[in-house]
Amino acid sequence: MKKQAIDNKELILALEELEKEKGIQKEYLLEAIEMALVTAYKRNFDSLENVKVVMDKQTGATHVYSLKEVVKEVEDKELQISITEAKKVNPDLMEGDFLETEIVPRDFGRIAAQTAKQVIIQKLREAEREIVFTEFNDRKGEIVSGLIQKADHNIVVMDLGRLEGVMPSKEQIPTEHYHVNDKIKGYVLNVEKGAKGAPQVIVSRSHPDFVRKLLEFEIPEIYEGVIEIKSVSRDPGYRSKVAVYSPDPNIDPVGSCVGQKGVRIQNVINELHGEKIDVIEWNEDPSIYIAASLLPAQILAVDIKEEEKFAQVIVPDDQLSLAIGKSGQNARLAARLTNWKIDIKSETQFREMLMDKMQEENGKSEEKQEE
Repeated sequence: MKKQAIDNKELILALEELEKEKGIQKEYLLEAIEMALVTAYKRNFDSLENVKVVMDKQTGATHVYSLKEVVKEVEDKELQISITEAKKVNPDLMEGDFLETEIVPRDFGRIAAQTAKQVIIQKLREAEREIVFTEFNDRKGEIVSGLIQKADHNIVVMDLGRLEGVMPSKEQIPTEHYHVNDKIKGYVLNVEKGAKGAPQVIVSRSHPDFVRKLLEFEIPEIYEGVIEIKSVSRDPGYRSKVAVYSPDPNIDPVGSCVGQKGVRIQNVINELHGEKIDVIEWNEDPSIYIAASLLPAQILAVDIKEEEKFAQVIVPDDQLSLAIGKSGQNARLAARLTNWKIDIKSETQFREMLMDKMQEENGKSEEKQEE
């Protein structure tokens, strides 16, 4: 039979157009089509033989070759050819080489066109997904808005336009209730590739950095770097503490964040549906910083042990419950904010502790004298 090739110049033109518009290299697509055509050939012609498909990069002509390994003794006629028979075709062939014989399968032109179309669609989808993945991967740490498509206790799914955002239960604010078609904001925690390769954005509303980013959005001085957020600690839905600082002595960082009559901070509180936010001024002196972190409680004294990062805090008797907070919340958030271990004692408790210590020391000294 006369050797033929399946011609498809239109395919090459289409691939060149895709390379210009989508940035997908023609060679990459041709290679993918060639691999798919090998599978298509074996499937459609129920063949076990080794084949190779080569597409001409200029004309799109498709050549199909049967590959047989050159061996001394043939064990499988589909895959092997004896060295004696092989040398009749090509005297230069040696044992271990492969003899390539071009074949022209019936109706393979139609199969090739269908396969090429499927591969191009698949690769276009993959390229689109990769573009979207890269775009959103670059937006990690930013705030996005979207419409809720699905909402239950385990997961909230948001429509972010080109892909979906997923908010697992641990990233939700426990005091909030989510409803389909509600528009909400979220913090881009991570971007992952799903089971089918589609990118998926993991969104959080409970992360401390969500508060950080909301403040940055609402307060120009933070966005511009005039005021720096040093630390954020959070009990999502209930209370957050934010430590702010400005190197400029003429700027009041707390006042700038709170705004006149609390207008600036109120926008953030509204977004968090009433979560309280304590804005305190960061100080390089840990005793001053720790005292501020326990606001709104009044502090009498802070005794620190630098090596252990431990602080003993003394408060007026009537301020003890306020300093500790409900279920220990205020003290816990202050410890997270400052990264110090904090032990809070009332004035009376501290005096009793000192008295007990003095009595203990006196007892020890009396024992020594008796000895």
